[in-house]
Amino acid sequence: MSVIIDQPTSLFGFTASRALNWSAKFWVIVACIGFVMFIYHILFFYGGTTLSGEMAKWNDRLYNGLVSGDQLGNAALIAHVFLAALITFGAPLQLIPATQTRFRTFHRWNGRIYMVIALVMSVSGLIMIFSSHRTVLGGWSMATGNVINAVSIIVTALAAWYLAMKGRIAVHREWALRLFVVSNGVWFIRVMFGFWILIHGDAPGHTSLFEGPFDRFLAFSHTLLPLMFMELYLRAYKSRNDRFKWIMTGVISTIAIAMGMGIFMATMIFWI
Repeated sequence: MSVIIDQPTSLFGFTASRALNWSAKFWVIVACIGFVMFIYHILFFYGGTTLSGEMAKWNDRLYNGLVSGDQLGNAALIAHVFLAALITFGAPLQLIPATQTRFRTFHRWNGRIYMVIALVMSVSGLIMIFSSHRTVLGGWSMATGNVINAVSIIVTALAAWYLAMKGRIAVHREWALRLFVVSNGVWFIRVMFGFWILIHGDAPGHTSLFEGPFDRFLAFSHTLLPLMFMELYLRAYKSRNDRFKWIMTGVISTIAIAMGMGIFMATMIFWI
């Protein structure tokens, strides 16, 4: 999995294709800043409380944390939390073009590990959703949205793996990029929530149980919106229509700026 690079038509020409490519790089850089903060939070809070034997503090941060009597659900939660740090760390490494061209062995093995972790996380998420010991925060809408996210991860991971094994690298990259955005659904929820609070000063449409109108929007959009914009980017990349490329350059750049704002607020609210 790597950022799709298009070659400029001239040495110094700033073509539509080149502009689209730079907007994608800008988005990745902003996302990586958010990934770093997310990993910091997981390692220092969840990792720190685990090492100190204070895992009960997890329930101060999680609505459905560690539940007495739910051994399978608790194991799924622990796996889900710590694998989130690994997958968030591994994904950006796949986006570096040099890992594919110069470090192909690393790219292949990191990709395999990434896909396995994504599959384990999606299954562990489904276990928690359907556990009889747990009530899903956000009710039916969040549960449905999380199922869509988990199924999307499973489908994109298996498709990316199959296409890589068949040597269909160009199509593999597209499915790997789809996997990248859907596997970061939990991260997108926090970033989108942070952006919403930043522009409004509070959170209209949000309730403490995540059952408000905005919460229902988040339940589905944390998977479907990133996937939709990824599809538009892939279509723009393959298109010969420069106007479409320029439009998507503006869209991706705007999303990157909004995402940066959301990352800042999510860092203040959730991660620090």
